Amino acid sequence: MRIALGADHAGFDLKEALKGWLLEQEYEIQDVGTHSTDSADYPDYAVQVGEAVASGKADRGLLVCGTGVGMAIAANKIPGVRAAFCPDLFTARMSREHNDANVLTFGARIMGRELAREILALWLATEFAGGRHTARIEKIAQIERRQDR
Repeated sequence: MRIALGADHAGFDLKEALKGWLLEQEYEIQDVGTHSTDSADYPDYAVQVGEAVASGKADRGLLVCGTGVGMAIAANKIPGVRAAFCPDLFTARMSREHNDANVLTFGARIMGRELAREILALWLATEFAGGRHTARIEKIAQIERRQDR
């Protein structure tokens, strides 16, 4: 599985820790930055990760900022991206099973590394349930197509 990673300055350390774990698990990583704790604007990285996922260059994406909220808002502007802020295991599982989320966002200022790793592992391992949820995902796609006009 190919994972696109991005973070702003607030999320840099957590992104790096999770990148190390992903590499240990033998995921293919595309790290779009940031590559330091110097001030950086989260939308720049959300767009790069979102476009990688939407285009198929990455299977899933992970974005980290201070709260995880800004990254989710920005990434969800990219058609085809279903970014979910998941601060707990239940939300992570449901975001995959019911919403087919393809980008996960974390808040480095509100969660520790171990919890983030547990959530990420579950999120990556959880499959989309399909069934009745497929029609709902298609409705989201219809909304995106309306906005493209």
